[in-house]
Amino acid sequence: MKLWLAACLVGLLLFRSGPAQADSSGCTGSFVNPIADICWSCLFPLTLGSITLVGGDRLDTSNPGFPLCTCPAPPPLLIRPGIAIGFWEPVRLVDVAHVPWCFVNLGGLELPAPIKVGGTKTQSRGGGTGHANWHVHWYVYPLIYWLELLVDFLCLEMSTFDIAYITEIDPMWLDDELTFLINPEAALFNTPLAQAACAADCVAASAGLPLDPLFWCAGCQGSLYPLDGNIQAQTGAVQGSLLATERMAYKLHRELILWGSFGSDGMCGRYPMPVMRKSQYRSQMVNPVPTSRGPNACPPFGRTTTIYESNRMVPVVGENFGYLIWRKRNCCAL
Repeated sequence: MKLWLAACLVGLLLFRSGPAQADSSGCTGSFVNPIADICWSCLFPLTLGSITLVGGDRLDTSNPGFPLCTCPAPPPLLIRPGIAIGFWEPVRLVDVAHVPWCFVNLGGLELPAPIKVGGTKTQSRGGGTGHANWHVHWYVYPLIYWLELLVDFLCLEMSTFDIAYITEIDPMWLDDELTFLINPEAALFNTPLAQAACAADCVAASAGLPLDPLFWCAGCQGSLYPLDGNIQAQTGAVQGSLLATERMAYKLHRELILWGSFGSDGMCGRYPMPVMRKSQYRSQMVNPVPTSRGPNACPPFGRTTTIYESNRMVPVVGENFGYLIWRKRNCCAL
């Protein structure tokens, strides 16, 4: 499957360049400019222990209080001293499309479907209200390391660009009953009282950071359960695509593909986090309209989209979305 996907991508890239135009399938998108389309101020705050070295206009998660730290090391050292660094790192790129096999952030490339698994084209175009289905592609995108901005900084994720997950071959992604296998606790939170509690998460995320104890809530986007692409209460394309992105992140945490990286537990390396802590992430829209400036350029998971979604969806040529995922990193740097 990997060889087939790589061959198709290479072939299509050779014959297609520049932003994609609207076609009969509705697959549109553009390549992400790794300089101009990125909100570089989203890296901050940069902290040393609890001391802010470079501030910003975005709230930060709690950091270890002491600026010095130690981590286990192989013999003969056994202990490695360091300094406690905290920052936000752009690490993943996400396609959210209403058309299967549409790679929004690769110029709007649409691949021929090799197999019919994981659902078909959505009934909704993605831009309306009510029920919608979204397909998601998850890219490994360690931008800082890729651009070699900080070559010797051991806290960075040192990997290359890769397509890590595509929902079209996941039979659970558009099937609530199959998804129940990985989120059986969803039955406990499908009640009016549990969903009403999400209003508090919406307020908290819109004013600052989301409430991690309300792990079943996606703030103003709705419920994180079920962990699939069926959006039952979409109020707009931006809200629906963001909810699909947040559910995908939680799904990958549940499958132990994504791990925790912040707080005292993350000082010496990433750790399992099967129940996602939402405050670890920020999302930045890069398609169809990059948001590289402003206080809402990279909002936390769950923040209301009402204050910035205007003109973010372009009919016909911009109904699919791309997001850059920023992850909080606490690290004991040498």
